[in-house]
Amino acid sequence: MTWHVSEEDLRAYARGELAPPVLWAADTHLGACARCRAVLADVGDPAALDAGWDRLDAELDAPRPGWAESLLVRAGVPDHIARLLAATPVLRGSWLGAVLAVLGMSVWVSSALRTTDSPTLFLALAPLLPLAGVALSFGPVLDPTYEMAVVAPLHGFRLLMIRTVAVLVAGLGLDGLATLALPGYGLRALAWLLPALALTATGLALTPRLGPVCAPSLVGGAWIALLLAARAADPGVDGALVPFTALGQGVAAAVAALATGLLFAGRDGFDRFLGRAV
Repeated sequence: MTWHVSEEDLRAYARGELAPPVLWAADTHLGACARCRAVLADVGDPAALDAGWDRLDAELDAPRPGWAESLLVRAGVPDHIARLLAATPVLRGSWLGAVLAVLGMSVWVSSALRTTDSPTLFLALAPLLPLAGVALSFGPVLDPTYEMAVVAPLHGFRLLMIRTVAVLVAGLGLDGLATLALPGYGLRALAWLLPALALTATGLALTPRLGPVCAPSLVGGAWIALLLAARAADPGVDGALVPFTALGQGVAAAVAALATGLLFAGRDGFDRFLGRAV
Protein backbone atom coordinates (compact mmCIF):
# COMPACT_ATOMS: atom_id res chain seq x y z
CA MET A 1 0.00 0.00 0.00
CA THR A 2 1.69 3.22 -1.18
CA TRP A 3 -0.82 5.78 0.15
CA HIS A 4 -1.53 6.57 3.79
CA VAL A 5 -3.73 9.08 5.58
CA SER A 6 -1.73 12.07 6.71
CA GLU A 7 -1.19 12.64 10.42
CA GLU A 8 -3.08 15.95 10.19
CA ASP A 9 -6.10 14.20 8.69
CA LEU A 10 -5.88 11.46 11.32
CA ARG A 11 -5.96 14.10 14.07
CA ALA A 12 -9.01 15.68 12.45
CA TYR A 13 -10.54 12.21 12.11
CA ALA A 14 -10.01 11.55 15.84
CA ARG A 15 -11.65 14.87 16.72
CA GLY A 16 -14.60 14.14 14.43
CA GLU A 17 -13.75 17.12 12.25
CA LEU A 18 -12.75 15.34 9.02
CA ALA A 19 -15.26 16.13 6.28
CA PRO A 20 -16.34 14.03 3.26
CA PRO A 21 -15.09 12.91 0.84
CA VAL A 22 -11.76 12.67 2.71
CA LEU A 23 -13.64 11.10 5.64
CA TRP A 24 -14.97 8.32 3.44
CA ALA A 25 -11.53 7.61 2.01
CA ALA A 26 -10.03 7.56 5.52
CA ASP A 27 -12.70 5.16 6.78
CA THR A 28 -12.02 2.74 3.94
CA HIS A 29 -8.25 3.02 4.30
CA LEU A 30 -8.19 2.51 8.08
CA GLY A 31 -10.05 -0.76 7.72
CA ALA A 32 -7.13 -2.23 5.78
CA CYS A 33 -4.08 -0.34 7.08
CA ALA A 34 -2.59 -1.33 10.46
CA ARG A 35 0.02 1.43 10.23
CA CYS A 36 -2.59 4.23 10.01
CA ARG A 37 -4.64 2.64 12.78
CA ALA A 38 -1.54 2.69 14.99
CA VAL A 39 -0.94 6.36 14.22
CA LEU A 40 -4.61 7.11 14.93
CA ALA A 41 -4.30 5.42 18.32
CA ASP A 42 -1.29 7.62 19.15
CA VAL A 43 -2.85 10.93 18.10
CA GLY A 44 -6.34 10.25 19.45
CA ASP A 45 -7.65 11.43 22.83
CA PRO A 46 -7.69 8.41 25.21
CA ALA A 47 -10.54 9.88 27.27
CA ALA A 48 -12.69 10.41 24.17
CA LEU A 49 -11.87 6.88 23.01
CA ASP A 50 -12.89 5.39 26.37
CA ALA A 51 -16.11 7.43 26.32
CA GLY A 52 -16.86 6.12 22.83
CA TRP A 53 -16.36 2.51 23.95
CA ASP A 54 -18.61 3.13 26.96
CA ARG A 55 -21.36 4.46 24.70
CA LEU A 56 -20.97 1.47 22.41
CA ASP A 57 -21.15 -0.97 25.33
CA ALA A 58 -24.25 0.76 26.69
CA GLU A 59 -25.93 0.60 23.28
CA LEU A 60 -25.07 -3.08 22.82
CA ASP A 61 -26.22 -4.02 26.34
CA ALA A 62 -29.46 -2.02 26.20
CA PRO A 63 -32.54 -4.28 26.06
CA ARG A 64 -34.21 -4.39 22.67
CA PRO A 65 -37.92 -3.50 22.85
CA GLY A 66 -40.37 -6.05 21.58
CA TRP A 67 -42.93 -5.44 18.89
CA ALA A 68 -45.63 -4.41 21.36
CA GLU A 69 -43.39 -1.90 23.12
CA SER A 70 -42.15 -0.50 19.82
CA LEU A 71 -45.71 -0.09 18.58
CA LEU A 72 -46.72 1.74 21.76
CA VAL A 73 -43.73 4.09 21.52
CA ARG A 74 -44.55 4.87 17.88
CA ALA A 75 -48.12 5.62 18.94
CA GLY A 76 -46.81 8.32 21.29
CA VAL A 77 -46.74 6.41 24.59
CA PRO A 78 -43.75 7.47 26.77
CA ASP A 79 -40.91 4.95 26.95
CA HIS A 80 -41.32 4.06 30.64
CA ILE A 81 -45.08 3.56 30.32
CA ALA A 82 -44.65 1.47 27.17
CA ARG A 83 -42.15 -0.73 29.04
CA LEU A 84 -44.60 -1.22 31.93
CA LEU A 85 -47.41 -2.09 29.54
CA ALA A 86 -45.32 -4.47 27.45
CA ALA A 87 -44.20 -6.28 30.61
CA THR A 88 -47.76 -6.86 31.82
CA PRO A 89 -47.97 -10.64 32.38
CA VAL A 90 -51.49 -11.01 31.00
CA LEU A 91 -50.50 -9.51 27.65
CA ARG A 92 -48.18 -12.42 26.92
CA GLY A 93 -48.94 -15.23 24.54
CA SER A 94 -49.44 -17.86 27.25
CA TRP A 95 -52.18 -15.87 28.99
CA LEU A 96 -53.91 -14.82 25.79
CA GLY A 97 -53.79 -18.42 24.55
CA ALA A 98 -55.37 -19.66 27.76
CA VAL A 99 -58.11 -17.04 27.51
CA LEU A 100 -58.82 -18.01 23.91
CA ALA A 101 -59.01 -21.68 24.93
CA VAL A 102 -61.51 -20.94 27.72
CA LEU A 103 -63.64 -18.75 25.47
CA GLY A 104 -63.50 -21.26 22.62
CA MET A 105 -64.65 -24.06 24.91
CA SER A 106 -67.52 -22.01 26.35
CA VAL A 107 -68.63 -20.90 22.87
CA TRP A 108 -68.54 -24.47 21.63
CA VAL A 109 -70.58 -25.74 24.60
CA SER A 110 -73.11 -22.92 24.22
CA SER A 111 -73.52 -23.67 20.51
CA ALA A 112 -73.62 -27.45 20.83
CA LEU A 113 -75.94 -27.61 23.85
CA ARG A 114 -78.29 -24.76 23.13
CA THR A 115 -81.10 -25.43 25.60
CA THR A 116 -81.71 -21.92 26.96
CA ASP A 117 -82.36 -18.42 25.65
CA SER A 118 -78.81 -17.34 26.55
CA PRO A 119 -75.35 -18.94 26.44
CA THR A 120 -75.14 -19.38 30.21
CA LEU A 121 -71.65 -20.90 30.40
CA PHE A 122 -70.15 -18.21 28.20
CA LEU A 123 -71.91 -15.42 30.09
CA ALA A 124 -70.70 -16.87 33.39
CA LEU A 125 -67.04 -17.16 32.36
CA ALA A 126 -66.58 -14.04 30.23
CA PRO A 127 -66.86 -11.52 33.14
CA LEU A 128 -64.27 -13.45 35.16
CA LEU A 129 -61.51 -13.17 32.56
CA PRO A 130 -60.89 -9.39 32.80
CA LEU A 131 -61.11 -9.69 36.60
CA ALA A 132 -58.48 -12.43 36.61
CA GLY A 133 -56.32 -10.41 34.24
CA VAL A 134 -56.31 -7.44 36.62
CA ALA A 135 -55.40 -9.74 39.52
CA LEU A 136 -52.44 -11.13 37.60
CA SER A 137 -51.18 -7.80 36.31
CA PHE A 138 -50.69 -5.89 39.54
CA GLY A 139 -48.83 -7.49 42.43
CA PRO A 140 -45.53 -9.02 43.54
CA VAL A 141 -46.61 -12.64 43.13
CA LEU A 142 -46.90 -12.98 39.36
CA ASP A 143 -45.58 -9.70 37.96
CA PRO A 144 -41.84 -10.04 37.14
CA THR A 145 -41.55 -6.26 36.83
CA TYR A 146 -43.25 -5.44 40.13
CA GLU A 147 -40.14 -3.81 41.64
CA MET A 148 -39.70 -1.66 38.54
CA ALA A 149 -43.37 -0.68 38.68
CA VAL A 150 -43.11 0.27 42.35
CA VAL A 151 -40.17 2.64 41.77
CA ALA A 152 -41.59 4.06 38.53
CA PRO A 153 -42.24 7.83 38.70
CA LEU A 154 -45.99 7.30 38.66
CA HIS A 155 -48.79 7.72 41.15
CA GLY A 156 -49.90 4.24 42.30
CA PHE A 157 -53.44 4.83 41.09
CA ARG A 158 -52.25 5.96 37.67
CA LEU A 159 -50.04 2.89 37.38
CA LEU A 160 -52.99 0.67 38.24
CA MET A 161 -55.20 2.41 35.69
CA ILE A 162 -52.56 2.06 32.94
CA ARG A 163 -52.29 -1.65 33.55
CA THR A 164 -56.06 -2.03 33.95
CA VAL A 165 -56.84 -0.31 30.66
CA ALA A 166 -54.36 -2.59 28.89
CA VAL A 167 -55.93 -5.68 30.48
CA LEU A 168 -59.47 -4.56 29.75
CA VAL A 169 -58.66 -3.80 26.12
CA ALA A 170 -57.19 -7.28 25.71
CA GLY A 171 -59.77 -9.15 27.80
CA LEU A 172 -62.89 -7.36 26.62
CA GLY A 173 -61.61 -7.46 23.04
CA LEU A 174 -61.27 -11.25 23.16
CA ASP A 175 -64.68 -11.56 24.84
CA GLY A 176 -66.16 -9.41 22.10
CA LEU A 177 -64.63 -11.56 19.37
CA ALA A 178 -66.00 -14.68 21.05
CA THR A 179 -69.43 -13.06 21.17
CA LEU A 180 -69.39 -12.83 17.38
CA ALA A 181 -69.27 -16.63 17.30
CA LEU A 182 -72.73 -16.73 18.94
CA PRO A 183 -74.87 -14.85 16.40
CA GLY A 184 -77.93 -16.94 17.13
CA TYR A 185 -78.40 -15.34 20.56
CA GLY A 186 -78.45 -11.75 19.28
CA LEU A 187 -77.87 -9.02 21.84
CA ARG A 188 -78.34 -11.50 24.68
CA ALA A 189 -74.81 -12.72 24.00
CA LEU A 190 -73.56 -9.30 25.17
CA ALA A 191 -75.00 -9.70 28.66
CA TRP A 192 -71.49 -10.38 29.98
CA LEU A 193 -70.27 -6.81 29.42
CA LEU A 194 -71.86 -4.98 32.36
CA PRO A 195 -71.12 -7.79 34.84
CA ALA A 196 -67.49 -7.78 33.63
CA LEU A 197 -67.19 -4.05 34.29
CA ALA A 198 -68.90 -4.41 37.67
CA LEU A 199 -66.66 -7.28 38.79
CA THR A 200 -63.47 -5.55 37.63
CA ALA A 201 -64.35 -2.22 39.24
CA THR A 202 -65.34 -3.90 42.51
CA GLY A 203 -62.14 -5.93 42.60
CA LEU A 204 -60.06 -2.80 42.02
CA ALA A 205 -61.93 -0.85 44.71
CA LEU A 206 -61.17 -3.60 47.25
CA THR A 207 -57.53 -4.03 46.24
CA PRO A 208 -55.98 -1.45 48.64
CA ARG A 209 -57.58 -3.23 51.61
CA LEU A 210 -57.44 -6.88 50.57
CA GLY A 211 -54.52 -7.04 48.12
CA PRO A 212 -54.30 -7.61 44.35
CA VAL A 213 -55.03 -11.34 44.56
CA CYS A 214 -57.42 -11.68 47.49
CA ALA A 215 -59.78 -8.91 46.34
CA PRO A 216 -60.42 -10.27 42.80
CA SER A 217 -60.62 -13.81 44.19
CA LEU A 218 -63.30 -12.76 46.67
CA VAL A 219 -65.26 -10.91 43.98
CA GLY A 220 -64.98 -13.83 41.57
CA GLY A 221 -66.16 -16.23 44.26
CA ALA A 222 -69.13 -13.97 45.00
CA TRP A 223 -70.02 -13.95 41.28
CA ILE A 224 -69.98 -17.75 41.10
CA ALA A 225 -72.04 -17.98 44.30
CA LEU A 226 -74.56 -15.53 42.82
CA LEU A 227 -74.92 -17.62 39.66
CA LEU A 228 -75.36 -20.82 41.68
CA ALA A 229 -77.99 -19.15 43.83
CA ALA A 230 -79.79 -17.88 40.72
CA ARG A 231 -79.74 -21.37 39.24
CA ALA A 232 -81.06 -22.89 42.45
CA ALA A 233 -83.87 -20.33 42.62
CA ASP A 234 -84.83 -21.00 38.98
CA PRO A 235 -83.81 -24.56 38.11
CA GLY A 236 -85.56 -24.42 34.75
CA VAL A 237 -83.57 -24.35 31.53
CA ASP A 238 -85.90 -22.26 29.40
CA GLY A 239 -84.89 -18.78 30.51
CA ALA A 240 -81.86 -16.70 31.31
CA LEU A 241 -80.50 -16.44 34.84
CA VAL A 242 -81.39 -13.29 36.76
CA PRO A 243 -77.94 -11.62 36.36
CA PHE A 244 -78.44 -11.73 32.59
CA THR A 245 -81.93 -10.29 32.54
CA ALA A 246 -82.79 -6.59 32.23
CA LEU A 247 -83.02 -6.31 36.04
CA GLY A 248 -79.67 -8.01 36.50
CA GLN A 249 -78.05 -5.77 33.90
CA GLY A 250 -79.37 -2.69 35.67
CA VAL A 251 -77.97 -3.90 38.98
CA ALA A 252 -74.60 -4.63 37.32
CA ALA A 253 -74.50 -1.11 35.87
CA ALA A 254 -75.28 0.39 39.27
CA VAL A 255 -72.59 -1.73 40.97
CA ALA A 256 -70.06 -0.73 38.31
CA ALA A 257 -70.85 2.97 38.80
CA LEU A 258 -70.69 2.71 42.60
CA ALA A 259 -67.44 0.74 42.58
CA THR A 260 -65.88 3.21 40.14
CA GLY A 261 -66.78 6.07 42.47
CA LEU A 262 -65.33 4.25 45.47
CA LEU A 263 -62.21 3.44 43.46
CA PHE A 264 -61.65 7.07 42.58
CA ALA A 265 -62.37 8.21 46.15
CA GLY A 266 -59.79 5.79 47.53
CA ARG A 267 -57.15 6.36 44.87
CA ASP A 268 -54.52 7.47 47.41
CA GLY A 269 -54.78 4.08 49.07
CA PHE A 270 -52.81 2.54 46.23
CA ASP A 271 -49.72 4.54 47.23
CA ARG A 272 -50.00 3.19 50.77
CA PHE A 273 -50.63 -0.27 49.38
CA LEU A 274 -47.39 -0.05 47.40
CA GLY A 275 -45.49 1.25 50.40
CA ARG A 276 -44.93 4.68 48.88
CA ALA A 277 -45.00 8.00 50.64
CA VAL A 278 -48.19 9.87 49.87
